[in-house]
Amino acid sequence: MIAAMNIKITKTSKSKLSGTDFNNLPFGKFFTDHMLVADYADGEWKSVEIKPYQALSFEPSMAALHYGQAIFEGVKAYKNQEGDPFIFRPYDNFRRFNISAERMEMPAVPEEIFMEGMKQLVLLDKDWIPGKPDYSLYIRPVMFATDCVIGVKPSDTYKFIILLSPTGPYYSHPMRIYVEEKYTRAAPGGVGFAKNAGNYGGAMHATAVARKQGYDQVLWTDAFEHKWLQEVGTMNVFFIFGNKAVTPSLEEGTILEGITRDSVATILKEMGLVVEERKINIDEVTDAYKSGKLSEIFGTGTAATISPIKELCYKNFTMSFDTGQWKISPAVKKMLADIKTGKIEDTHEWMVKV
Repeated sequence: MIAAMNIKITKTSKSKLSGTDFNNLPFGKFFTDHMLVADYADGEWKSVEIKPYQALSFEPSMAALHYGQAIFEGVKAYKNQEGDPFIFRPYDNFRRFNISAERMEMPAVPEEIFMEGMKQLVLLDKDWIPGKPDYSLYIRPVMFATDCVIGVKPSDTYKFIILLSPTGPYYSHPMRIYVEEKYTRAAPGGVGFAKNAGNYGGAMHATAVARKQGYDQVLWTDAFEHKWLQEVGTMNVFFIFGNKAVTPSLEEGTILEGITRDSVATILKEMGLVVEERKINIDEVTDAYKSGKLSEIFGTGTAATISPIKELCYKNFTMSFDTGQWKISPAVKKMLADIKTGKIEDTHEWMVKV
């Protein structure tokens, strides 16, 4: 554990809190009063500051706009039963952020800036943490290249920012998912495991095509056969076959190492299920559905938490589920929520007090 960093804090002169409707919080639409900003130049991080949320000024030649050096994370803060603020597994996000930075040839952000900056920012804006079930304070660390030059090379300067956004559920209803066979999100050797902006930009067209057909998201498949399952747009995915839970393996580096994914796998094991992280083929899924062995499919992610999938469409075959009858994923969701809000003991030390 490192000592608290002495960060310059400039408080807003007028809070937006009283004018925010906490009964209507679409994901990522509203932001708190303050943000953390730090700059990287001359080989070191400097100018670390918490200040009022505000617009940025940049030149049109800024490197991130042209060459895509941009990464981010998603973290969430909650209040326990006594009203104290806690952050869910932020050290895992810190580790993953710097894994993304390394893959995108960007500098690592030091722990004292990432972690202590996040804690001090959340503490300052703790009154923005919603108290309703399925609501939270979403934390968005982001870093991008800031060199003002056109030329394909890693930037020499970067900006790191942490934003806070009070939010409600990401998906408010069970999802309809289309198994993608034409477009590709990631291939071995690529950047699928990194949480870089380009992964999401490149996924938007396929998702838009699926939405025109009435689906919420796509389930990505491998780049070669379009048979091996990867992840769902903004989520990892789990399949329940009887007393077994299967989620696609991380080995090929084509999917994100989800922190909620890891938490869910841990809870499923504690519930007595066998958890397998391995390659899984869409034909295995359809065969299990036809034989009655497939009982649940759900997505897991920081934004989405746990999202039931009521329909999965592959080619012209639709697998439909009555999510209201499910037992496993609702139990996991409740246990996670109870840990996050302090209703049950956090035996894994996932919650970090601010």
